[in-house]
Amino acid sequence: MRVRWLGRVPYREAWALQRSISTGSKDDYLLLLEHPSVYTLGRNGDAANVLVDPASVGADLIQVDRGGDVTYHGPGQLIGYPLLTVGAGPHRGPEHVHRVEQVVIDALVVLGMRRTDIGRLPGYPGVWVGLDETEGPGSPSPRKICAIGVRTSRGRTTHGFALNVEPDLMMFGHIVPCGIADRPVTSLTAEGYVVTMADAVDAVMTSAQAMWGRYGSIQRVTDGARTVTMPEPETDAARPVPVPFGRHHGSGSALERRLVRSGVDPQAGLAVRERKPPWLRVKTRMADSFLGLQHNLRDLDLVTVCEEAGCPNIYECWSDGTATFMINGSRCTRACGFCQVDTRHPLPLDVGEPQRVAEAVERMGLAHAVITCVARDDLSDGGAGAFAATIASIRRTSPQTTIEVLISDCKGDEPSLQMILEARPDVLNHNIETVARLQRAVRPSAGYARSLAVLARAKDARLTTKSGMILGMGEHQEEVLATLSDLRAVGVDIVTVGQYLRPSAHHLPVARYWTTEEFEAVRVAGMAMGFAHVQSSPLTRSSYHAREAAEASTPGAIGADSLVAALAPPNSPAAALP
Repeated sequence: MRVRWLGRVPYREAWALQRSISTGSKDDYLLLLEHPSVYTLGRNGDAANVLVDPASVGADLIQVDRGGDVTYHGPGQLIGYPLLTVGAGPHRGPEHVHRVEQVVIDALVVLGMRRTDIGRLPGYPGVWVGLDETEGPGSPSPRKICAIGVRTSRGRTTHGFALNVEPDLMMFGHIVPCGIADRPVTSLTAEGYVVTMADAVDAVMTSAQAMWGRYGSIQRVTDGARTVTMPEPETDAARPVPVPFGRHHGSGSALERRLVRSGVDPQAGLAVRERKPPWLRVKTRMADSFLGLQHNLRDLDLVTVCEEAGCPNIYECWSDGTATFMINGSRCTRACGFCQVDTRHPLPLDVGEPQRVAEAVERMGLAHAVITCVARDDLSDGGAGAFAATIASIRRTSPQTTIEVLISDCKGDEPSLQMILEARPDVLNHNIETVARLQRAVRPSAGYARSLAVLARAKDARLTTKSGMILGMGEHQEEVLATLSDLRAVGVDIVTVGQYLRPSAHHLPVARYWTTEEFEAVRVAGMAMGFAHVQSSPLTRSSYHAREAAEASTPGAIGADSLVAALAPPNSPAAALP
């Protein structure tokens, strides 16, 4: 079972993510998170139980496919989505609800509540407190502290529970919670328990392990955007290694403070002037083909990510007549800690750019064209319209060319993302970039769950999906494995993994250089998970050998034992596996 703390995630993004994992993966997951304020109405819910216009109290209303009536989700409430295989049969749903209730009950006991005071109330699903209090005049009635609504389909579960840690209980006054008018809602705070969200997450993980775990105890791996993995194989080598939890003391740059909060010592990285190892040194090759492509790009006033991001493969790729076009200008509205793209105020969009990209593709005779972009959070559609226009232009002039797009997250906006999906690129690439723990340090304007949701929606649209990671910023092998498993769980077909190279002293430090053998181990592990293609080497970048990756067919499974051996320390027992 894989447990993920995802932080605060908009409801629709989390819904897309859990649907994708539940239908596309055989692994058991428990997603733990918070939602911004939202009311959800179950498939059998009564709309009359929504007493006000949700927008008037700063919330959305979303009709969902779970059981139950209307409930509220918001900050201060721990949401848990167990995505499990429970099999078929008429009793599987009720049995699953019973187990979810027990997980929450046991967690509340861990948090200090008396077991006699909490439990189930006959006829009312969920978890209740005040059960050992005598009902009568002046006595408080049982109070719901956790709502539960689930769905089982084809033996897999979605939705789950909402445990009230310290939410704004006034938000429940705008609905008839769960359709129950005569039973109040409460929270841990209202019951007099001083409990943080982190405390609640840890307690739920402990009780979830006891209920659903099969391979030893849960171990915390990260802090902040926290990832917790229950290892599949019972070997010490595969168990997560806790990292030191940094404390923010208010000193240093914003980037350094983000690193410290992510458990990385910014002073422990490699010096900027330190010589790169031999496998990261690239020779300049100014061949005629390189100069010819450069001339074409200058002639058409086009920008490439090859130049803007300082790609080490530019001489190889350009000499082979391939380049990755960057649209929506050359100035990015985000300042990711690893990227050297210009972050000055962006200029207006160039309406002629899509046609010029199409002309370049035609001139170069490209069989596979890769289009990427800067993030344009200043635009209402996040730059999605330009992607759709560029895809259409290439299709008109070069209908035989396959098109790969490397997109931003469009701020999670569904209509914007849908615009790109409906343009039907042959490959949709969106990079997750790094492991969950380092997301806020590496790309503070993005998010782990949001990136997974973007990829899940693209897979739901039946597109070939692709993502990438850069290593060497302080991640551990176990975290890389966990991230690969999450990408595969949402249906990603192709993954690229390469070494981070620090552009300047103002960017994230390099924690270490991964060896070619370690990159090969990651490739083997990824192939064992079922990816159609894994491009993993020190100099790999998102578009490196993109055509070959797109054409790759799914290989046979390698097996879990090989996966363990691939990522095991050299002298561990697991490394000796065949």
